[in-house]
Amino acid sequence: MRPLHIALAALVTAVWGVNFVVIEVGLGHFPPLLFSALRFLVAALPAVFFVGRPKVAWKWIVGVGLALGVAKFGLLFIGMDRGMPAGLSSLVLQVQAVFTALFAAVALGERPGRMRVLGMVVALAGIGVAAVDEGAGGPVLAFVLVIVAAACWGVSNVLTRKAAPPDSLNFMVWVSTVPVIPLLGLSLLFEGWDRDADALAALDWSGAGIIVYVAWITTVFGFGAWGFLLRHHPASSVAPFTLLVPVFGMSSAALLLGESVSPLRWCAAALLVGGVALTSLAGARRPRTPAPDSPEPEPGPEPGSEPGSEPEVARAA
Repeated sequence: MRPLHIALAALVTAVWGVNFVVIEVGLGHFPPLLFSALRFLVAALPAVFFVGRPKVAWKWIVGVGLALGVAKFGLLFIGMDRGMPAGLSSLVLQVQAVFTALFAAVALGERPGRMRVLGMVVALAGIGVAAVDEGAGGPVLAFVLVIVAAACWGVSNVLTRKAAPPDSLNFMVWVSTVPVIPLLGLSLLFEGWDRDADALAALDWSGAGIIVYVAWITTVFGFGAWGFLLRHHPASSVAPFTLLVPVFGMSSAALLLGESVSPLRWCAAALLVGGVALTSLAGARRPRTPAPDSPEPEPGPEPGSEPGSEPEVARAA
């Protein structure tokens, strides 16, 4: 990769890492479900009028919109609202790579190789260490909600692989149109009209800036730049940069929010990032059924090198 493209990849992961701090601050302005709905509303409008028609079937847009927008982000925002620290959230969410590999094995018939299985085990060990650390003095329910959010992200990754969108920005903008109404409905049901109305009535420049950051900077700019990098470089060259997201997330939370990082949390970070690296970068064996007495087929591209494969899916919040 050219130095300018390396800098762009690092910038995108920094934007995504700092996003967890912005979410933490934003939850002081908005109820979590309303906050998530506003994120997708602003990400979709007015961008949806400029990206062109959807380039994949609507069933994939709706499926990813529900799994990623409603389930993943809804649970993440609720978990952080209930006390899950921003830095730890940025780390724990990376276990989505393990869930993606597991769901891909079931839904896509991809058999994980030994290195990928080892990566899953190491990453899950990191989650266990993080759970012990958080369970010692943190909200366990919030921790579980973020784990479930990571699992929902894994579902959306598999759906995205099936959809194989040729334009990641176009796909993400259209996906952003799906969660708005369900999230608003859930917010009215569980957070209440009065709480939502009070939050919107108290909207100031700080709250508006937070919405702009999580919608336009992390979503529109982030996915647009990531798609640009994937169009110019193999996914196997671009995907490893996502491992910087928890680095930026934990460091920015420590610097800007004063979150402490215990020795156990550093250990969890090392295990989880190392396990995700093995899980994401190790190849998966796809089942092959050659015809009898036919030559062995040529091996196909490594997972992650074809359009729509899991490493193309940005691991961001």
